[in-house]
Amino acid sequence: MRKTLFTLLIMLTAQLPLAAQGTRTFTLEEVMSGGSNYFNLMPENLHGLGWWGDVCMHADVEEVTSIHPRTGRRQTVLTLDEANALLAEGGLDKLHHFYNTSFPYAETQMLVHQGKYRAVIDWKARKLLWQQPRAEGAANDDFHAASRRLAYTVGNNLYVTDEANHTHTVTAVPAGMKCGHSVHRDEFGIRKGTFWSPSGRYLAFYEMDERMVTDYPQVNTATRIATLEPDKYPMAGMTSHKVRVGIYDVEARRTVFLQTADPTDRYFTNIAWAPDEQSIYVIEVNRDQNHSELIRYEVATGAAQGILYTENSDRYVEPQTPITFLPWDAGHFLYTSQRDGFWHLYLMDIHGTTVKQVTQGEWLVNAIVGFQPKEKRVVLSTSEGSPLQANPYCVDLQSGKRYAIEATPGIHRVQLSKSGAYLIDSFTSSEVGRNISIVDVKRPERKVNLLTAADPMANDYDMPSVTVGTLKAADGKTDLYYRLVKPSKMEAGKKYPAVVYVYGGPHAQLIRNERWWGARGWDLYMAQRGYIVFTVDNRGSDNRGFEFESCTFRRLGTEEMKDQIAGVEWLKAQGFVDESRIGVHGWSYGGYMTTNLMLTYPDVFSVGVAGGPVIDWHNYEVMYGERYMDRPEQNPEGYKAGNLCLRAGDLRGRLQIIIGGNDPTCVPQHSYRFLRACIDQGTQPDFFVYPGDGHNMYGRDRIHLYDRITRYFDDYLMNK
Repeated sequence: MRKTLFTLLIMLTAQLPLAAQGTRTFTLEEVMSGGSNYFNLMPENLHGLGWWGDVCMHADVEEVTSIHPRTGRRQTVLTLDEANALLAEGGLDKLHHFYNTSFPYAETQMLVHQGKYRAVIDWKARKLLWQQPRAEGAANDDFHAASRRLAYTVGNNLYVTDEANHTHTVTAVPAGMKCGHSVHRDEFGIRKGTFWSPSGRYLAFYEMDERMVTDYPQVNTATRIATLEPDKYPMAGMTSHKVRVGIYDVEARRTVFLQTADPTDRYFTNIAWAPDEQSIYVIEVNRDQNHSELIRYEVATGAAQGILYTENSDRYVEPQTPITFLPWDAGHFLYTSQRDGFWHLYLMDIHGTTVKQVTQGEWLVNAIVGFQPKEKRVVLSTSEGSPLQANPYCVDLQSGKRYAIEATPGIHRVQLSKSGAYLIDSFTSSEVGRNISIVDVKRPERKVNLLTAADPMANDYDMPSVTVGTLKAADGKTDLYYRLVKPSKMEAGKKYPAVVYVYGGPHAQLIRNERWWGARGWDLYMAQRGYIVFTVDNRGSDNRGFEFESCTFRRLGTEEMKDQIAGVEWLKAQGFVDESRIGVHGWSYGGYMTTNLMLTYPDVFSVGVAGGPVIDWHNYEVMYGERYMDRPEQNPEGYKAGNLCLRAGDLRGRLQIIIGGNDPTCVPQHSYRFLRACIDQGTQPDFFVYPGDGHNMYGRDRIHLYDRITRYFDDYLMNK
């Protein structure tokens, strides 16, 4: 019943357009990141908010203040001038702000990070207690606050600087290997390559051997003579890298490696430490990615202690979250799984027995925010209210009862205090620019407001209308969310050109209840210029459960395009779109969808701009490609259907392909092969390269990019 009410509320709200209250027009410089006035037109924010125990701390530019969580009373604890005077006594460079400051200690001590060093300041005693220099060329910093030990990489090797500033060389691997780096191309939730134990005595790390992986010949054209700078890029069906997990004992200066199964064609994911540091847990996945195992290893020897839990799927498994031990019970942990079709929590013991399912329903657990140890409760972020929002909930692990800490529809990004008594809630929605409060978790009605910020564009600017609703998928039964961005003043009876903005692939959701319903500044800019901009989160996209996302398995692009066409048919039925002037634009997977839609439905789409597109899944990387398509030899028909080079002759409209010249994600070979196929078939795409850029364009290049995309639609769609 609660879900029904939330869903009804959000859908009623969704039908209310953003009102056009002002008269000023805006430019790309104001609505796109990289623009000269972009940040000035973002809703006001409070940077540097965090917790010191149960006291809220605001580390701003000029000062650090404490905020009482019940009364909101503020007290300045240290100014920038005072901090810099203390740092100067230690021979350290000045801070320019306190944004990189945290409060991990029980004492009145703050940890500051300047870039060249870390330091600990006692703000009450007004004393510099400790400092640690950062090594030249260091990357992948992983600082353990309690032990004051820093793990980092220089080049391909791993180092540790201890609390006495003695540096330990952990690895010395040859070229072609990496230690302490992220592995498996950042799939399976992997974002880093080092993992400290609770006390900081041990450091688990990845060692990756890429010597057997084929080089992809990236070229640096900025040198006097272009220089070969290859990437290791295992394409679908090809030989992949091998990974081991090492454990470095900082005190004994000794490394042991986990005695895993053969690392060939095996993925080691989601590393977690036992609270007593005697064991370490790894979720291991086979190359076919249809079988996972939770395995416990002994830290002292690296020996396997047993497979605690397995999952199998006739499609794929993709663990994203390490196990999380209960802070009051080292014998139990929470396991995140979508075994019932949605990401939910399961309480398990250290022997692998599932005690109970903690959460359930047709919604997802987005994240474990933290715990209330005294009450034996866990605080979560979930999509229980609606797939378009994220709300914090508190769950009693004994009774299973839960309640919404903040039920207001929108996106709540929260930080929990040490005891779990309070959380900082940074909230935004289609109606709220930003609202930041301290919330009492037990009594959510008790709040201390820290910021209420309106959208600075809401009053002065002539804003387009943004509405959200649902339409039926191509299967005739599944509800899909759409977003419609229209000019603020539409003439009755006039037919407008339309651009479909698409992504459509796994782990992405374009429509959310946040500013402008998730629309990008470019979407609004195009509406201001007289376009309709339309987006549908088709089946295959994120946040709707496993069946919704995985229905595209082994045939990427097929079901997604059917749903996009269902969306276009709905759009045409509204009566204000010129059916002869419909374009499509997307990036990455959206570039694949854009190209595919242009080739498959030339009578629907007359203009397209495909950025960084996948063209042939044979040429995409192993982990992602094989998860959703299987290996080429296992699914030849699926790979053939998804190879757009084979349909280059079907191009009828105007298609511009744009890539980064050194894209390491969707390598340039995709687009080059498509161009060759078009030449052979006598079709005429357009092509533009950003030399030296990767998979995306940033800074001023991004403004240039969207100016170019706009001009292309103006030339061939608006003025058709």
